[in-house]
Amino acid sequence: MIKIICVGKLKEGYLKEAIEEYKKRISKYTKLEIIEVKDYDFDDKKKTLEMEKNQIIKYIGHKDYVITLEVDAEELTSKEFAKKIDFILTQNSNLCFIIGGSYGLDDAIKKRTSFRLSFSKLTFPHQLFRVLLLEQIYRSYKINNNESYHK
Repeated sequence: MIKIICVGKLKEGYLKEAIEEYKKRISKYTKLEIIEVKDYDFDDKKKTLEMEKNQIIKYIGHKDYVITLEVDAEELTSKEFAKKIDFILTQNSNLCFIIGGSYGLDDAIKKRTSFRLSFSKLTFPHQLFRVLLLEQIYRSYKINNNESYHK
């Protein structure tokens, strides 16, 4: 099972449609759960991160293999990402991705992570990034099952 914990609610209809499409595609391979937690926008970064951490931590299972999405983390190619997912799911039944809010993630969440992943040094809107993550998860399953899609 793959779980994605996201800070903030998705608002844009076109992104919701894209996410629903990838959820449908991924459902052929695994169970997928997307959890949205409240985002906070205090002037105080520390307070914001603390409040978001308190929301996120509730959904992380003690057996979850946690991958945090961070700018300053390891970058992988799509094939490397596919191998990593395949390996993790042979060792763990639950894979949990965490997408933080505008300030990133609290240090307590970072300490709980099993792997820190960056898609790029670029900054993406968090709602759009969900689509990118889902696309790469779908691509991983296609690669791992030797199905045409990845070029």
